[in-house]
Amino acid sequence: MTVLGTRALNRATLARQLLLDRADLPVAAAVAHLCGMQAQEPQAPFAGLFARLRGFDPGELSDLLVRTHLMRRTVHLLTAEDALGWRSRHDAMLRQRGLAAYRRDFDGIDLDELAAAGRAVLADGEPRAMAELAAELTDRWPGPSRRALGEVLVAALVPAVQLPPRGLWRSGGGVRVVPLADWLGREVDPPSPPGSDPVGRELVRRYLAAFGPAATADVRAWSGLAGLPGAVAELRPELVSFRDERGRELLDLPDAPRPDPDVPAPVRFLPAFDNALLGYHDRSRIVADEHRGLSVAGERVVLVDGRVAGTWRAEADALRVDPLRRLTAAERSAVADEGRELALFLSAGQHDDVHLPR
Repeated sequence: MTVLGTRALNRATLARQLLLDRADLPVAAAVAHLCGMQAQEPQAPFAGLFARLRGFDPGELSDLLVRTHLMRRTVHLLTAEDALGWRSRHDAMLRQRGLAAYRRDFDGIDLDELAAAGRAVLADGEPRAMAELAAELTDRWPGPSRRALGEVLVAALVPAVQLPPRGLWRSGGGVRVVPLADWLGREVDPPSPPGSDPVGRELVRRYLAAFGPAATADVRAWSGLAGLPGAVAELRPELVSFRDERGRELLDLPDAPRPDPDVPAPVRFLPAFDNALLGYHDRSRIVADEHRGLSVAGERVVLVDGRVAGTWRAEADALRVDPLRRLTAAERSAVADEGRELALFLSAGQHDDVHLPR
């Protein structure tokens, strides 16, 4: 079985993630290809698509606001079709993870009854904050705190979407929700019948197209779903297999891009919690093990030669880059050039200053 080294996997990931060369894609097509974008930081998808698309227009993304809890019970921005098509497949995981922190609060509570009550409150079409939704149910369920009630209802029990202005470009607002079906004008797709998992197979195919080659543990880490090995088994005749340097089996789509490991990789600035990092159990293809924690700490990272080599943040009058290793003169120049482009994008053309300490 062919062994793919870390650099080969890195270049494959960059190609699938549209980070090896900016793509000429409509925003909706890019978001669909990426299987949604991590969006608990409302502005993160804008920076993420700036790194991936040529001529990116933030207004196009502002028109594509389907922000909902899905993979790993985190907030993702998705196309309408994916939000509706994938939600039922994630229901059990969302409940399990939603209750993990509040299990004692919900002892003895019928969750289906609670979900029905939450839907009834939201049925009037009036957007509500999580605390407002919980406040209308505390008389009936006085045990859980309002925070617990609100989080479990919105992130686990009731398919809901976070409404604008939250998530608009250079705008903000608190989390206010309405049912996903009301916002999109169509009910969530029903669960597949027992013994069949077409959505699971689609998730695996789509994941490999955007993240492969990858191990089944990587699929699980990205989705949060434990039950996809069955879907993988059904797909095996369609897939090709490799090994990584650690001996893990990696699966992939036969015709998916696997560039030459020596293909140059441009500098790219990624937003907090970008799935190019979080979408794997083994993230060594893109970040050194000693820096793995950056991806879950909300640090914005800089890719140099395809790997995490620094962090960045937007300050009042400049973009600040903090390298994690000594950069060569050519690398510093490339980081500064890409940083200036991002600074112009974030500041609406007001400044292009980059602070890059030695």
